[in-house]
Amino acid sequence: MTLIKSISGIRGTIGGKPGENLTPIDIVECTTAFGLWINKHHENAAVVIGRDGRISGEMVSALVSNTLMSIGIDVIDLGYSTTPTVEMAVVFEQAAAGIVLTASHNPKQWNALKFLNHKGEFISKADGEELLSYIEAGQLNFAEVEELGSYTKKEGLIQKHLQAILELPDVDVNKIKESGFKVVVDCINSTGAISIPPLLDLLGVQYVLLNEELTGDFAHNPEPLPAHLTDLCEAVVKEEANLGISIDPDVDRLALVDEHGNLFGEEYTLVAVADHLLSRTPGNTVSNLSSTRALRDITQQYGGKYYASAVGEVNVVEMMKAKNAVIGGEGNGGVIYPGLHYGRDALVGIAFILSLLAERSTSLSALRATYPDYYISKNKIELSPALDLDKIFEVLKERFKEEELNTIDGLKIDFEEGWVHLRKSNTEPIIRVYSESKSEQKSKDLAIQVMNIVQEMA
Repeated sequence: MTLIKSISGIRGTIGGKPGENLTPIDIVECTTAFGLWINKHHENAAVVIGRDGRISGEMVSALVSNTLMSIGIDVIDLGYSTTPTVEMAVVFEQAAAGIVLTASHNPKQWNALKFLNHKGEFISKADGEELLSYIEAGQLNFAEVEELGSYTKKEGLIQKHLQAILELPDVDVNKIKESGFKVVVDCINSTGAISIPPLLDLLGVQYVLLNEELTGDFAHNPEPLPAHLTDLCEAVVKEEANLGISIDPDVDRLALVDEHGNLFGEEYTLVAVADHLLSRTPGNTVSNLSSTRALRDITQQYGGKYYASAVGEVNVVEMMKAKNAVIGGEGNGGVIYPGLHYGRDALVGIAFILSLLAERSTSLSALRATYPDYYISKNKIELSPALDLDKIFEVLKERFKEEELNTIDGLKIDFEEGWVHLRKSNTEPIIRVYSESKSEQKSKDLAIQVMNIVQEMA
């Protein structure tokens, strides 16, 4: 059982003891702190909330709604929704903030509260630290009966989100319709089932759905990684589809399967979208330190500059704004397009990918062959009390002092033939160890070399 309180929200496993797991007490406490932060910075505040398809979603949503009302905040409840839809709805509804109820890629026993500001973007580090200080100081306070907030159920926001996507100049609806695409979609028993089919209907795309029952009882591990997508790969071949689409439960990550049932590579989702957009509007790009070098290569091909940020959507967005990036995101299939909103959005990613394939009259496999080949190895080490992360980093820095080192987020070691990035996860009690090289074996070897040093110190 786990509970993680961070500057961006609270995440944990349902049940168990308060302070150790995500219990009603922890949910109320953190929601109250967020509400007090909102009331400090906004008058007559309203908050948009929405949830993915998790089994615990209805319970968590009720706790969050009633807690917000008890602080005097009006609630606009979207019910089942997607993370990017809630982000956009904050702006649509001119709300003071938003809360997305989702644990993203975590298994079904997890849930989380993700806090958004009035722009529909994740709150800053400073704002997160402020609301956490309310909890630590016990500064929780509630409204009197005449000042309680109201509750409104709101529908149609997914449709409004989709319409905004179709109106983007870089989404060619007519060419997509003319292409006669057929796709297979793994909805992972969550809100992809109520957002992706309507998008494909609007784009005139034929589709076959897997795991479309919105039960929250995920048919497989919900993180869109190769080991979890075998059924999708097989279905694409069986259905003779043009491609397969995999998303996570809150629809902010996008992974693709080509017409032969081969994985496109979630790292290359952003690369392909960048290729599409930069070919029309050259400019700068941003991804995080754990993302593929292929985005840098594509950006330079179009005459732009590539920048790497610390891991975390808020860090990517901050650098995108600073560098006026045309496109950015994360190598986990997270596409952030500022022309729509500053948040990872699988739905706009799907529209851009289909536009790219339609305009170039190409297949997904042929498109992938045009990009440089890099291989990322994604590993993790369980974080235990025996592991002193600061000491580990110092040892590694000394061991690899001849290499290029970056310490803005954990430790990234840049070798001539590739890189290794170690950092403590913000969402799980683990150390993430990512490595990349132009050889799959070399990428694994680089990761193993560093992980062995870490494990020797355990």
